[in-house]
Amino acid sequence: MLTKPHFDDLETRSAGQRAADLAQALPQQIARAQSLPGYGDTLKGIDAAQITSAEALADLPVLRKSELGKAQAGQPPFGGFTTKPVHDFSHVFQSPGPIYEPSSNDPDWWRMGRFLHAAGIGAGDVVHNCFGYHLTPAGMIFESGARAVGATVLPAGTGQTELQVTAARDVGSTAYAGTPDYLKVILEKADAMGVTLNITKAAVGGGALFPSLRAFYQERGITCLQSYATADLGNIAYESPAMEGLIVDEQVIVEIVTPGTGIPVAPGEVGEVVVTTLNPDYPLIRFATGDLSAVLEGESPCGRTNMRIKGWMGRADQTTKIKGMFVRPEQVAALVAQHDEIEKARVIASREGEADVMTVQIETAGEDKDAYAQSVADLLKLKGRVELVAPGSLPRDGLVIEDTRSYD
Repeated sequence: MLTKPHFDDLETRSAGQRAADLAQALPQQIARAQSLPGYGDTLKGIDAAQITSAEALADLPVLRKSELGKAQAGQPPFGGFTTKPVHDFSHVFQSPGPIYEPSSNDPDWWRMGRFLHAAGIGAGDVVHNCFGYHLTPAGMIFESGARAVGATVLPAGTGQTELQVTAARDVGSTAYAGTPDYLKVILEKADAMGVTLNITKAAVGGGALFPSLRAFYQERGITCLQSYATADLGNIAYESPAMEGLIVDEQVIVEIVTPGTGIPVAPGEVGEVVVTTLNPDYPLIRFATGDLSAVLEGESPCGRTNMRIKGWMGRADQTTKIKGMFVRPEQVAALVAQHDEIEKARVIASREGEADVMTVQIETAGEDKDAYAQSVADLLKLKGRVELVAPGSLPRDGLVIEDTRSYD
């Protein structure tokens, strides 16, 4: 039973207090990262004391998962990105790649308790945890969160659905943790077995929570909220009962940038989610998730005051092969950067007959499209059509490269 509306006082800080706290914590985290061999020379020469805000982070390089994997291959298991050796962690997990992630038994190390509390889960609840425990960390992430809120855990994993139903009935599971769709499988199996379950709360992640699925659970008396977390970063953002966007966790800084770059987009525009974590054991600075989202204006009606994002809106890696050549978002960003008068650009891959066509739409007040043709050829390594469009006319949907070709 929950006795307080919020997990802690951090959630309801004023904007000024949160900024002041960050101004103290962030330089310390940058300094930790500078001391780690994994970052090499990328942070060399940066005055950590000057990095006191999310805006200041924009001058630092982005760290991509491919770089992390390469570093781990050369210096296993963590690539020189942790402040402690492997034997000082309680667990080591492996995600596809392979990518290795550390874990600790320190209380709520993954910061999932904040989400479970928002989902109404606490002491007296039995969490039927259907996230995997084998190699990947999702099961442990949610278990550590359940411990933080005083709930009991049934480590169920996936599969053997009849046994899941029997265990949920016998143990008295009141809450579910897992992917959004697997709870429906359990409930339908329970119906077929003539078993009534007592699950009234669901904390889901790892997949899209479609409105129709949420409505299905609601009709059965189950409140379903979602979180956005990764194996590298832990909890990034989470829903509250207000269900108006996802509230950013108090121990991470989220930026939304133009895909393939580290350049922040305008407020409200769709872009790639880049995260800096304040975890002192694993200082990931400007870690690119590869996911798309956008910032929501204002604060949540639930009283939590941190920034909100819209949730998962697709993948940012829009690399596309045109005429046998790969065109990448960072090349489009280089085109924009080369001409001060260009506000935005978008590459459209299409097909005419049996031939690929590349059209480059350029947002500019200029009128001479031939002036950009050579830059297009030099930077994108292909010749293409150039179309000039009025400033502000291109969609702010996060797409830098749009592929309109049919592959049916």
